[in-house]
Formats: sequence, C-alpha cells, structure tokens
Amino acid sequence: MKLLLRLFAITPVLFLSSCSTPYQSKGFTGGFSDTQLAPDLFRVFFHGNGYTSGEKAQDYALLRAAEVVSQHGFSCFAVVDESNTTTTSSFTTQGEAHTTGSATVSGNMVYYSGHTTYTPGQTYTFFKPHTGLMVQGFKDKPDGIFTFDAAFLQQSLKQKYNIK
Repeated sequence: MKLLLRLFAITPVLFLSSCSTPYQSKGFTGGFSDTQLAPDLFRVFFHGNGYTSGEKAQDYALLRAAEVVSQHGFSCFAVVDESNTTTTSSFTTQGEAHTTGSATVSGNMVYYSGHTTYTPGQTYTFFKPHTGLMVQGFKDKPDGIFTFDAAFLQQSLKQKYNIK
C-alpha cells in the first residue's frame, strides 16, 4: 500500500517532466525569453528542463534570436556573446523495509524466526541546460563578420525539430 501511495505521489511529477522543454515562451517547464537592449541588440535565453539536451537548448536560443531579429526588420544577426550553463538537481525516493516471520508456540514458550529485507531509496539526478545569447541584428550582411541568415536559420531549425 505504501509503495502504491508513493507511486501515486511521484507520477504527476514524472508525467509533467517526462518530455523535453518544448519551443515556447518561458513557463513552468522552461522555455525562451528575450529582451531588446538597443535598437539592434537583443538578449535571448532558453531554459531547458531535465530532459532537454544542451544542443536543443542552444538551437532553440538561436531560433528565438532569428525570430526576434526578423520581427524587428533585420535579415541577419551576429552572436556578440554566449553563455551556456547547466544546473543540477536531484531527489531521492524513500527506502523500504519488509519483514516476514513466523512464531511457534511450544508450552509456555514462543519462538520467532524472521527475516527483514531492506531496499534503499533511489536517487534521480537531472541536468537542466540554459543558453543565453546576445545578438546584434543587421539589415544587410556586413563584411568581415560572421552572421546567421535569420530566415534560413528559422526554416532549418523548425524543420529539424518539427515546429510549425
């Protein structure tokens, strides 16, 4: 019965977090956020959950950067600064002890024989990637600077992750 109650308590947590963070505005399970810092300068973040790969977090940050610069009338952008971090979190389930035994009565004596089995709790560790980009938008591709083509990058990453 205790095991059933524990599973019932953990199931919603596992259900809510069993998929990687979708491409969405930041919410309970992660997502992107962005801020315009100057007419042509933007800061974009993507926060993944414990099922999101570092590659996906970087791709989603780039996708959001491409969308933001396009929305502001720029055709391409350069990454001015980038940060990638990972936070680690874990939880441990409770251990369980089960005892079985038998008692035998002989006269005025009781004899007991028992056995206890202990199953330790399990620790689950999650790594949550975070990517931050500072990007500068350009109306036309400048010479001497590597830039991403915003429209091409949007198409490529949306196709890779099957995003509408």
